[in-house]
Amino acid sequence: MTSVRANGVDLGIESFGHEDDPLVLLVGGPTMLSWPDALCERLASGGRRVIRYDLRDCGESTTRDPQNPAYDLRDLVADAAALVEVLGAEAAHLGGIGVGGMVAQVTALDHPDLFAALTLVGTRAVAPGMVDPDLPDHDSTVMGAVFSRPRPDWTDRNAVAEFAAQGAELMGNDPDQARATAARIWDRTPSDDPAVHQANQLAMVFSRIDCTPRWRERLHELDTPTLVVHGRADPFFPVGNGEALANEIPKARLLVLDNMGTALRHAAADQVATAMLAL
Repeated sequence: MTSVRANGVDLGIESFGHEDDPLVLLVGGPTMLSWPDALCERLASGGRRVIRYDLRDCGESTTRDPQNPAYDLRDLVADAAALVEVLGAEAAHLGGIGVGGMVAQVTALDHPDLFAALTLVGTRAVAPGMVDPDLPDHDSTVMGAVFSRPRPDWTDRNAVAEFAAQGAELMGNDPDQARATAARIWDRTPSDDPAVHQANQLAMVFSRIDCTPRWRERLHELDTPTLVVHGRADPFFPVGNGEALANEIPKARLLVLDNMGTALRHAAADQVATAMLAL
């Protein structure tokens, strides 16, 4: 892992594969660890140069004040576009997961010449906040159970890891994988500030940034081969959100994983990588 300067900020990145292979750029959701090691390694073995990176206020990327972010969605879009150029690629396969999938959609729309393929995982076509009437919103029962739990001491690594594991089944995820990932995220958090730890673990900073203007009405403009991956057990962005993306993006294919919730499971790495490599 290292960091590179792009669009005036430092972005934490990790590389897999050979530098002269076609680039797959994976936007964190918000942490790069949203993309499992096994998937990155499988893509690299398939002849791709894989770069996963942290969004701002996360991991090794520039962190200032995640409770009051001084940037918006279009700044994150500019980060992704600048990163392609800094990495020396003429075009890339862009992947976004969760909130990173929102960044990826707008980036592909605003910079179509930079991207040859697009993968969207567990995301939706509207920003955090009020959902469109035709899209399924968060499962209120599950969200009530998730957010009513006592928060951990964010500066206690073991407590944070256990908090993640205990919430994993509610979110349709693997508790062991969630525990291990949360511990790794904690290790990479660049501050002892509890607010920074919470932002790294829960991606709450994204709900505080300005995501206007809307982009859903522009999805028909995408002329990029697109893979939409969604978990049938996702209570946060229920599967209807993935179905809508696949319906509204002209060259999209939908891959629904029955045992997936909000997180890509290690066990699905080969299936997802195979589908991505086919774009």
